[in-house]
Amino acid sequence: MRRSRIVGIVVAFLLLILLVAATFTVDETEQVIILQFGKPVGEPIQKAGLYFKIPFIQDVKTFEKRVLEWDGDANEVPTSDKRYIWVDTFGRWRIIDPLKFYQSVNNERNAQSRLDDIIDSATRNFISENLLIEAVRNSNREMETTIEEQEGLGIEGAGLAIEKGRDQITDLILEKAQENMAQFGVELLDVRIKRINYREDVRRKVYERMISERKRIAEKYRSEGEGRKAEIDGEREKEFQIITSQAYRTAQEVKGDGDAEATRIYANAYNRDPDFYSFIQTLETYKSTMIQNSTLILNTDSDYLKYLKSMRGR
Repeated sequence: MRRSRIVGIVVAFLLLILLVAATFTVDETEQVIILQFGKPVGEPIQKAGLYFKIPFIQDVKTFEKRVLEWDGDANEVPTSDKRYIWVDTFGRWRIIDPLKFYQSVNNERNAQSRLDDIIDSATRNFISENLLIEAVRNSNREMETTIEEQEGLGIEGAGLAIEKGRDQITDLILEKAQENMAQFGVELLDVRIKRINYREDVRRKVYERMISERKRIAEKYRSEGEGRKAEIDGEREKEFQIITSQAYRTAQEVKGDGDAEATRIYANAYNRDPDFYSFIQTLETYKSTMIQNSTLILNTDSDYLKYLKSMRGR
């Protein structure tokens, strides 16, 4: 009885192991193929659930079902107008046929390498077939640029029309790469240009030209400012001279009117009583000349003493 029980436990344990080895689950984010002695058998399994396989003979190869990212390296590419630029691209892809994917590239690392070759090649071809301005811009919207910036972009005339534009070139790259990636069981969903930049020596020259242009513009503004300042100073000085002249003229007119009025008053006073007027004027003269502790030496016949002598005679 004890031996049979032990045998039963062992058999049950072996059956459990066999059952575990014969079943597998597929997650929502996964897709699998069955390998028998290293070779794929049957159709790929792309739906989530519980599945069975021959234990110890068949293996399960799992592949990602979600969208994967591809980020390429920046490559130096010449445009049709002989402008060497660095183009940096990225993309999104997914595995749609795991069996074909396994048979052609085997794993994601190899798929990434294929993407590098195919997308970089398509990018190089389409960028080199077009002008730099086509890879940079999407529309013919008028843009404001300096002469230096126009030279840097290779659009000296600033009147070139955009025939394709960056978006259309990107779509052409995607279309071409999709054709080549289909054979690997891969669907290329999108390819975009992340960044376009000049080569280092060209970029340095463009920056130098831009700095020179900004300095020239700054100098122009300063010159215009100095000219405006001189103009304002001239206007201010002119206005000051006008105001001063008008004020002086007004002052002279007022002073002349005052002198005329004083003369008229003096004349009226003299005409009424010349002797009294002469007397008052003489007293004013005494007041202004006879200061305290002053000494006057005069002739006795001087008119200056006329009223003093008459006062003594009285």
